[in-house]
Amino acid sequence: MADSSESFNMATSPSRGSRRGDLTSSPGRDLPPFEDESEGLLGDNGPEDEEEDGEELFGNQLEGDYRAIPELDRYEAEGLDDEDVSELSPGARARAEAAMNDRDKRMGMGRMPRGLLYDSEDEDDERPSKRRRRLAERAAEGAGAEGEDEEMIESIENLEDMKGHSVREWVSMAAPRLEIYHRFKNFLRTHVDEHGHNVFKERISDMCKENKESLLVNYEELASREHVLAYFLPEAPAEMLKIFDEAAKEVVLAMYPKYDRIAHEIHVRIGNLPLVEELRSLRQLHLNQLIRTSGVVTSCTGVLPQLGMVKYNCNKCNFILGPFFQSQNQEVKPGSCPECQSLGPFEINMEQTVYQNYQRITIQESPGKVAAGRLPRSKDAILLADLVDSCKPGDEIELTGIYHNNYDGSLNMANGFPVFATVILANHIVRKDERVAVAELTDEDVKAIVALSKDERIGERIFASIGPSIYGHEDIKRGLALALFGGESKNPGGKHKVRGDINVLMCGDPGTAKSQFLKYVEKVASRAVFTTGQGASAVGLTAYVQRHPVTREWTLEAGALVLADRGVCLIDEFDKMNDQDRTSIHEAMEQQSISISKAGIVTSLQARCTVIAAANPIGGRYDPSLTFSENVDLTEPIVSRFDILCVVRDTVDPVQDEMLARFVVGSHIKHHPSNKEGGMASLEEMVLPNSSDVPPIPQELLRKYIIYAKERVHPKLNQMDQDKVARIYSDLRKESMATGSIPITVRHIESMIRMAEAHARMHLRDYVQEDDVNMAIRVMLESFIDTQKFSVMRSMRKTFACYLAFRRDNNELLLFILKQLVAEQVSYQRNRYGVQQDVIEIPEKDLVDKARQINIHSLSAFYDSELFLSNKFSHDAKKKLIMQQF
Repeated sequence: MADSSESFNMATSPSRGSRRGDLTSSPGRDLPPFEDESEGLLGDNGPEDEEEDGEELFGNQLEGDYRAIPELDRYEAEGLDDEDVSELSPGARARAEAAMNDRDKRMGMGRMPRGLLYDSEDEDDERPSKRRRRLAERAAEGAGAEGEDEEMIESIENLEDMKGHSVREWVSMAAPRLEIYHRFKNFLRTHVDEHGHNVFKERISDMCKENKESLLVNYEELASREHVLAYFLPEAPAEMLKIFDEAAKEVVLAMYPKYDRIAHEIHVRIGNLPLVEELRSLRQLHLNQLIRTSGVVTSCTGVLPQLGMVKYNCNKCNFILGPFFQSQNQEVKPGSCPECQSLGPFEINMEQTVYQNYQRITIQESPGKVAAGRLPRSKDAILLADLVDSCKPGDEIELTGIYHNNYDGSLNMANGFPVFATVILANHIVRKDERVAVAELTDEDVKAIVALSKDERIGERIFASIGPSIYGHEDIKRGLALALFGGESKNPGGKHKVRGDINVLMCGDPGTAKSQFLKYVEKVASRAVFTTGQGASAVGLTAYVQRHPVTREWTLEAGALVLADRGVCLIDEFDKMNDQDRTSIHEAMEQQSISISKAGIVTSLQARCTVIAAANPIGGRYDPSLTFSENVDLTEPIVSRFDILCVVRDTVDPVQDEMLARFVVGSHIKHHPSNKEGGMASLEEMVLPNSSDVPPIPQELLRKYIIYAKERVHPKLNQMDQDKVARIYSDLRKESMATGSIPITVRHIESMIRMAEAHARMHLRDYVQEDDVNMAIRVMLESFIDTQKFSVMRSMRKTFACYLAFRRDNNELLLFILKQLVAEQVSYQRNRYGVQQDVIEIPEKDLVDKARQINIHSLSAFYDSELFLSNKFSHDAKKKLIMQQF
């Protein structure tokens, strides 16, 4: 275009065309030109018939062509400049031509000046002005020096119109690519949140402070501002992410010009992609698409250097070939040396070759998402650059990446037809436990948690909220609540570590909801691993060493206790485990570490987890006439490692059984899928409260409350009553030696301290108070007394009555005493008469005497209480009798 305009200017310039002699017309100008150059060379010797077709220019008539013809030798008057112009010197002419060339470039960027030739863009006056404005903006931003090629590319206003191309073809073209580049760069520079803060300016600043090279872009934010880019991204992710990376790098370097010394590339990571695919549902449809999936990391290789850009040395002439950019699927090799034309051999130039970090991981479907009877599927994923080592085996992750295929010859050998292996090229990784702990606690959640902690009965409300669909079992709920909050671990001088986690063992009759409690804790705890004793082996609980199937190296695989680090490990059917398997968790329960010495691997793994186990007694039923150790097939070392022992007995009580049955039936009706809204009012009246009159906390809020308390609250022991703990410890030691039940050791002092800390943490207190110590002593005593023989239990309850009565309503104590009197009367009637009467009568004097032993002197409030009436008791003041209807 520049050449054509210049020639046009030369023809129309006054300095070239004003002299008459330069463009003198001749008669020959009106005649058609000759057809062949050989005709002019014939002169007069040519044939006569050819002279009629053209005019002879050479020969005797040569000078006649330049004779003056006045009627022809004149210009048209229109547009003619008749003024005389002096002849230009060569220097002046060169300067004039340079000035005109500059003018042409300014007006039309090297093309024909606008107006002299027809231009289709003249029909639309708006588009050229927009283009000029855009070019001016780019020049002002410093983008004018990007080269002549980009200046020649016009911007595309309507990026959605792909003109029949596929998305991948369209975004690979120069013009759409440039438009995408500028739109994404503008998005990074101008996107603000609802408070008016520049989002990516802060993110880039944080990224550069930590010397990272990953910039997280939320897909929802991109879709709200640039919906076309958000549409293109999942369809052509490889091409789009490459453009995004280049734009992000320019924005980062505009803020921090020398940051390329730290990070040569900036990688845009896409977060919160709306659709989550299961590993099982990945199909051919998803190939080369951006997908988001989740799973558990089962294994990962070491970090390897991968060839990114390769240069080769020619062994014959030492010429450096390259660069060759490697793809993920195949290795690019040179054919021949351009210098000496040899076909090789070629060696990799180690100094000039560019490498990048490479790691391959295997993710497997989460155990809870696999359908019954099916094996979990797994898929390989490739981590590059700074994504390496972002997860370890055992982590549950959400992976966003490109679903690629690559040729695998071994698959074709096995299947007999061409098959492609698939792999996910990772773009962004989020660990599930991180997201739960950090992302879920918003400012509103923290306000709700702090407001809830100011409730005077928050402890009782938390106890009542544990397992709300399970009736009764207050002692188990209390123990599980303390275990979920946990105490403070201590490590004085980094030499002797004392655990802070509370271990709980539930043992008792079948059908008393032990497994249901474990399943409930699995849902509430932020990180929980569930396993059963029958299906778990020693290495499955701790860790095991196996040979990697690809690299043939020995690798360490994590077991259940390691996967539950800083969480909860739930073991059902604890008594079904083999002795050798059970002894493998001794170290994990007390020292909270697992030592491995196998196949040349000597190491120690962290297992800082709470162990909650459920066991059945020998023979299936718990015998109250025997001690705990005689009922359960567990050794003393393993029993002493549990802080709380909960014995669950399935006692026959007609009133309690009826209330339990009503609760279960009502719960089934309430939670039935076809339950209608209309029946809810009558339903609430029918279902009795869950043996406590405090309102429970919503489960989601309770879960966040536990996370907040464990992260933010660390109670201290400065104000603890040490004398009370010493006194109760000496009393318990004396009783345990006398009764021959489970031995009381120093571990039980530590257990009381841990439970006191957990109770203080439950109330979000910074210091352990007297109430916390009293509650810890009460839980410890209940745990110890429940494991005694029935004959010893009654005397011990009388001995430690003052401790057991802490935070217990007088009405509950009186009801407990009254039930004991009723049970004695029922057994007497059965033994004496062989039948049980429908109404049991208890003299009021017996209850008064028992109440005075625990310093309760007024019983009128008890007779009027809801607890007294709901258990079908009635008081006859005239006869001084208490009656219970069966």
